[in-house]
Amino acid sequence: MAAKTRSYQEYLIESLKEPSEAALYLWAILQEENPESNLLPLALRDVAEALGEVNLSPEEAKLHLDKLDELMKKGGVETIYGLLNWLKTLGLILTVVVDEDAEDHLNKIPNASEVTV
Repeated sequence: MAAKTRSYQEYLIESLKEPSEAALYLWAILQEENPESNLLPLALRDVAEALGEVNLSPEEAKLHLDKLDELMKKGGVETIYGLLNWLKTLGLILTVVVDEDAEDHLNKIPNASEVTV
């Protein structure tokens, strides 16, 4: 009997059903220095497919994907706040943290009280 194989996409969706995996996946995509323009929307669709199966009915999951398409067309601040709400529906939140490289750079800047002229 031949071994059953799964496609990478099936494996990915299965692994993204774990919210921490989905969060790390999106984080990695957002860290790309020169991402392709369609990379983030594809990653968001993958996460929606995975977490939508867990958190939403099939009808709600389809509507949620449609909402993503609308969000990506808007642009600007409206897209950012819309994405926050979109992710929250899937059980995720968007977080801002200090970049360690930037923090190291800021720590090297002399304090105004230490600058001599």
